[in-house]
Amino acid sequence: MVVCVLSSLAVPAKGVVSPDGRLSIVAKGKEIIVFYDQQQVLQLTDVPFSNTRKGKALRFVRTVTDNYLMLAGKRLHCQNVAREYEASLSQNCRMVVRLYNDGLAFRYEYTNLLQGKVPDEQTVYRIPEGTRRWMQQWTEAYEGFFPLITTYQVKPTGRPSERSASPEGWNNRWGYPALLEPVDGIFVLLSEANIERGQSASCLYNDGERFRVVPAENKTVVSGSWHTPWRVAIIGQLRNLVESTLITDVSEPCRLTDVSWIKPGVVSWIYWAYNHGSNDYEIIRKYVDMAVALRLPYVLIDAEWDEMGGYGQAGKGREGDGKTIEDAVNYANSKGVRPLIWYNSSVGWIDGAPGPKFRLNKAEDREREFAWCERIGVAGVKIDFFSGDNQMNMDYCMDLLECAARHHLLVNFHGATIPRGWQRTYPNLMTTEGVYGAEWYNNVPTFTDKAACHNATLPFTRNVIGPMDYTPCTFSDSQHPHITTHAHELALTVLYESALQHLADKPESYLTQPKEVQTFLSQLPSVWEETRFVGGYPGEYAVIARRCGNTWYVAGINGSDSERVVELPLSHLLPQKHFRVAFLDQKDSYLLWKIQTAGMLPERVVCQPRGGFVFVINE
Repeated sequence: MVVCVLSSLAVPAKGVVSPDGRLSIVAKGKEIIVFYDQQQVLQLTDVPFSNTRKGKALRFVRTVTDNYLMLAGKRLHCQNVAREYEASLSQNCRMVVRLYNDGLAFRYEYTNLLQGKVPDEQTVYRIPEGTRRWMQQWTEAYEGFFPLITTYQVKPTGRPSERSASPEGWNNRWGYPALLEPVDGIFVLLSEANIERGQSASCLYNDGERFRVVPAENKTVVSGSWHTPWRVAIIGQLRNLVESTLITDVSEPCRLTDVSWIKPGVVSWIYWAYNHGSNDYEIIRKYVDMAVALRLPYVLIDAEWDEMGGYGQAGKGREGDGKTIEDAVNYANSKGVRPLIWYNSSVGWIDGAPGPKFRLNKAEDREREFAWCERIGVAGVKIDFFSGDNQMNMDYCMDLLECAARHHLLVNFHGATIPRGWQRTYPNLMTTEGVYGAEWYNNVPTFTDKAACHNATLPFTRNVIGPMDYTPCTFSDSQHPHITTHAHELALTVLYESALQHLADKPESYLTQPKEVQTFLSQLPSVWEETRFVGGYPGEYAVIARRCGNTWYVAGINGSDSERVVELPLSHLLPQKHFRVAFLDQKDSYLLWKIQTAGMLPERVVCQPRGGFVFVINE
């Protein structure tokens, strides 16, 4: 069994190191101790090395270079180098360890397996009491908060069906990613990457300070060779985490031969304002017209569109003399707006859930449905309500991505697991929910008071590992009010990375905003060539700069209920000292803001409670 322990002990010797030398490993006895800048941040104990003589359990194998292009994400050109090592654990098992400048990835590789179930996972993290951590209690859809805690002794929350508790009554099941601060100013973000067919995703179960990696199931029958997914620890300062591409670095390269049809973009989204789907043709028209007015490339036709009437070869909808989904799709395309449509995955929430259902589960049905989508001019699909991290769901997601690619359809997974690198392997996967986002203003009043702090945590947790469909930027209220400022809400569109960025608010809310806001949304990129961390701390505030072409967007939010002065150390990043437009808080009002069309970049910004800002800067 492998146990990872966070503590502060010895100083490392030279030897097993990352390319820049800042991350290093010492193997001693049955332990692997990980250091960053000569400070211990991670420790693996009880490692069943078959040979630890003279401290050489880890043997250098090769240098691994990642140099690849993405269609979306934190940057388009990703480059990373790792030093790969291996350790023999048994006659047919080796542990492969890669040290990158921004973290550590390891997996277990097996050979000569007799036919049977895959071997049990061997990894356990020990997180000592007192360690600052931001960890989400596990939910099937990864929709929970990341509160700052220093103990595992917390009560279970969330749906009763998803709660898991120790005999003492403490929550003992946790989702990825898990953010730790083992040393002041140095962070470790735990996750995993590169789920392949025949594998399930995993989560963390703890017994006191011991946090075990537990796959959702262990039913795969294998023989011969097999390996686990990569266990990933992104390590460094917050800058290293926010800018890291480690999750895609260790994932399989793109499997699509033609990606010319894949176009990220901003989307008008119907659901939020009505807490309902899209069975009303006139409402769909309204959101198409909003996309036209704001020059957005996409509109999402959400659940219940099958209730509009019969929908062609795909199946039998409700009969009637009203408009059909094909009429709605035709209207959008006639206006130059590409429609996306929603499906129920029909493996999770089925009874009482909206439709269309059972259209994608069988291979032949899936092919017929996606061929119909392609024929009538649908650009992509949003697929919702999956049932967890088991192998069936993982294989189903890959089936969906591959079939969608054959029919030139973009994909958005909702009610689904978090990204684990598929955005590189299948670049038609544009975004994934897996987040407690703005949709929750529809469901319960809890989000109103917690949103600002939660929003300022996500750039350091959930959004580090992949695209996040938070559905940002709401100026009006849904079923429950928001108390973040307008500038805070606008900043989320830049702060959060998603290749399909869904604008959640109603058309009249956007179209009555000042022309500078409408122009900002019309020109908002969803593809970034570069991402830079500027400042922040989880739950307190976050400032990120992103570049598209020759334009930089600098966005920041205040996660606290008090006024905050935010420093803007941009001179090393931007030689340009002037901004084109700025959106700032208006003192003492979250419903008003200051919009400046030109000016000098300030050295600091005063954010109101739960406030924010955006600067648009041309190089």
